[in-house]
Amino acid sequence: MLENIAIDRILRTALANGGEFADIYFEEGSSTGISCDDGRIERVISGSDRGVGIRVIADLRTAYAYTNNVTEEALLELARTVSRAVKGKSFDSAIDLRSRNVAPGFTIVDPPELVPLERRVAMVNEADRAGRGFDPRIRQVSVSYRDGRSKTQIANSCGEFVEFSRTGVVFAVQAVAADGSVIQTGYEPVGGFCGLEILGTRPPAEIAQTAARRAVMMLGAAKSPGGMMPVVLSSEAGGTMVHEAIGHGLEGDLVESGVSMYTGKLGTMVASPLVTVVDDATIPNARGSFFFDDEAVPARRNVLVENGILKGYLYDRLSAMKSGAESTGNGRRESYASKPIVRMTNTMILPGETEPQEVIREATRGLFVKKMGGGQVNTVTGDFVFEVTEGYLIENGAVGEPVRGATLTGNGPTVLQNVVRVGNDLGFGIGTCGKDGQGIPVSDAQPTLLISEITVGGAA
Repeated sequence: MLENIAIDRILRTALANGGEFADIYFEEGSSTGISCDDGRIERVISGSDRGVGIRVIADLRTAYAYTNNVTEEALLELARTVSRAVKGKSFDSAIDLRSRNVAPGFTIVDPPELVPLERRVAMVNEADRAGRGFDPRIRQVSVSYRDGRSKTQIANSCGEFVEFSRTGVVFAVQAVAADGSVIQTGYEPVGGFCGLEILGTRPPAEIAQTAARRAVMMLGAAKSPGGMMPVVLSSEAGGTMVHEAIGHGLEGDLVESGVSMYTGKLGTMVASPLVTVVDDATIPNARGSFFFDDEAVPARRNVLVENGILKGYLYDRLSAMKSGAESTGNGRRESYASKPIVRMTNTMILPGETEPQEVIREATRGLFVKKMGGGQVNTVTGDFVFEVTEGYLIENGAVGEPVRGATLTGNGPTVLQNVVRVGNDLGFGIGTCGKDGQGIPVSDAQPTLLISEITVGGAA
């Protein structure tokens, strides 16, 4: 911890050769991971780590170094290392670190660290048995569990000193089903910044059976038809679409460097008037939530698109400096060994006013996507491709037979402009978002959406 360390001295040392801003990021944490494959516990790993990173921003460039030696002398040497990489205007402002802002933290009902390891292993075994016992055609079940706890302190040359703690749990099951030469996979994860109470709401056996049911059901599904057609995205599909199709393109570093198709489009229509997109880090216990980001900026609810009009971008401190804006609280890092960059938190399309069943009826025919898989997007053009892991035909305004092998291909702004109905429900998905070699926890959400037309990849 930083209590007995001369923080102001370290910050001034880091700024000795110039710079506009410096910060110290301390983190210590512990985690437990359990994995099971086909009835065998393959791995139980518990570990802890702690370290400090020091950053200087000078002339809109970043110098960053880190260490796991948390002594005052080691941090002074780290600060000297960072300062040698900097040349610029000398820093002569006062650094007053007398006040500290300690985040209250999210409510944790069942802290994992207080639960015996045997009970956590039993939960994994329960899921494995439920998945393998679901159907004889289930060939493989993989269960992964991870919990983690961390405590973070951040101090900077603006005189801000914040402290926060986080506890998180992720539980995921993948099931593989086979029938002859046909092989299908089902996957179901749950998680958030919460305790094991989340597995009271969604028991391990239920999670496993959901994954197994998805895999088995797709075995008998016909190949998806292909071509341009209406598509209904279920709220259960998760918000992969909003995350990939528009979210990354609104991150300030990409906008500022001109590699986002949303650069220079503030105030213009980029989606249907029915679409409002927000990025909200303040949702209690959600996987992308926090009280302060990893640069000591308070969490915010940022409206990005309102009734189809682009209202704002996401910024960390550096991209905000470059753009003449203020940070939106989206500076995030994987650990003390990483510098902060602009990242999403909980990104979603807000619910509308139409009942989900009415959204489906209005489609008449097309594809109903109940669960989305992975996706990729080109932020320069907005072009994307997503995998559909659970899909059904829509026939005469009703959900019909399941289909497999579908993909969705399109352009983010074009597809969002083709949203013609928005449901009054909202469903969340969780994930780990990768960018610049860093993975951070996020969630995304959407209501049931009717897209008037989109290219579905499938059988000709």
